[in-house]
Amino acid sequence: MLTATQLSTVVNEALADPPPRIVLDLGGVTFCDSQGLGTLVVLSRKASHAQSLLILTNVGDFLLRVLDITGLRSALMIRNGAPAD
Repeated sequence: MLTATQLSTVVNEALADPPPRIVLDLGGVTFCDSQGLGTLVVLSRKASHAQSLLILTNVGDFLLRVLDITGLRSALMIRNGAPAD
């Protein structure tokens, strides 16, 4: 809730001149509410419309469980481990 607006701003700025992919390292995320989940879904869709990929990396067990419970895991691209070049 505290960082969703900041995340949206940064990703929207990156999409002004869309790169092939935007990688979000979520290694430090310890909590994610419905606003955060909604933000990730909206940003993923915006990236897709801009012909860019939004990739989530270092997604912790907590967030993976939340994504599974909400059914959103399949709607987001998740690549745990080292980000691809």
